[in-house]
Amino acid sequence: MMSEPYLVQPVSEPVRGRACPPGSKSLTNRAMIVAALADGASQLDNALDSQDTQVMVESLRRLGIDVRHDASQKRVAVQGCAGRVPAKKAELWLENSGTSIRFLTALCALGHGTYHLDGNKRMRERPIGDLIEALRELGVDARCDLDNGCPPVTVRSEGLPGGTTHICGSVSSQFLSGLLMAAPCASGRLTIRIRGELVSQPYVDMTQGVMARFGVTVERPAEDCYVVHPQTYSPTDYLVEPDASAASYFFAAAAITGGEVRVEGLSYHSLQGDIGFVEVLEQMGCRVDWGADYTTVQGGPLHGIDVDMNAISDTVQTLVAVALFADGPTRIRNVAHIRHKETNRIEAVLTELSRLGVKAEEHEDGLTVYPGPIRPATIETYDDHRMAMSFALIGLKVPGIRIANPECTSKTYPEFFRDLEALCGTSS
Repeated sequence: MMSEPYLVQPVSEPVRGRACPPGSKSLTNRAMIVAALADGASQLDNALDSQDTQVMVESLRRLGIDVRHDASQKRVAVQGCAGRVPAKKAELWLENSGTSIRFLTALCALGHGTYHLDGNKRMRERPIGDLIEALRELGVDARCDLDNGCPPVTVRSEGLPGGTTHICGSVSSQFLSGLLMAAPCASGRLTIRIRGELVSQPYVDMTQGVMARFGVTVERPAEDCYVVHPQTYSPTDYLVEPDASAASYFFAAAAITGGEVRVEGLSYHSLQGDIGFVEVLEQMGCRVDWGADYTTVQGGPLHGIDVDMNAISDTVQTLVAVALFADGPTRIRNVAHIRHKETNRIEAVLTELSRLGVKAEEHEDGLTVYPGPIRPATIETYDDHRMAMSFALIGLKVPGIRIANPECTSKTYPEFFRDLEALCGTSS
């Protein structure tokens, strides 16, 4: 059941303070996969508790892996299986978590049995065929049940052999990340060659960073080639960084209102590429202070820019919200792949900007946003957490902005609206 629309309260002065976003979803789910494959017990601290991580926890348990989640302590304890999936059969339900279904499909290829992975209606529209073909090239009996390149997926495996496979890089970097994390537990050396442009490269770098923390190395002899030799993941205690994608909303609040927001635990050297969003804000006229273990954004007069956001595409909607308050148009490039996210994000953004009376243009690779008068409206969110969180920022300056189905933020940030109110000193 959908909740009542959330009315955003405008602020009367610039937003100033410290924001505390939860642990990174991307890092939490990667660390759980790697810890599950490690040879021993690992502990993940500051782990995110959200729908996307909950379906990962439940699925790992169904695969026979001992996972204990203490949400009150933000802690996940995992007893690794040393690369050998215990369950011979499992039914996994992943809602609309792209990281979960793609990472677990690759992990299931390490098993000896039959595994079925499925999700909600939107999940059944999201591509996974390129990963399935890569596994099939390695000899794994994997298939999309409806033969349409989307879930549900069935994996019948007798272990993941070594060899060479190819994968398309233009749809989602999660296909490559899933293969990379499973690769050390294959029976032989695994070579992965990339076809076409690899989108969201920082997320692959993040994957390698997590693997390295658990003692595994990845070779990259060429730009389009990754090589992983058989290795054993070492159990470790892992501290999950605050979510840089979630932090983007608070940095944007500073930009939109001319305020100043600091986020602890995120710095220029973060594993998460989305910290690069603050550099985009800097191009628009904000000031950025990079600390050893914090990042601060101070708002200033905002200018429209022309920007390639391929590497930080999860922050496109956040930038759209900021762009509405700039002194000229903003052109966002090289993000065609976001049409395959939780919703078609380009189409959804254009529809909701139109609802606000704002002019915008769609391009094959992105969109252009033109600042102008904004009228009150109830924003449809398409069950996409990032639509809800990004468009809520507009309501900090424009009265009458309501967010439909605000509970969709539970996918990655259940307490978003509470935290936004705390930072802004408002309440609904």
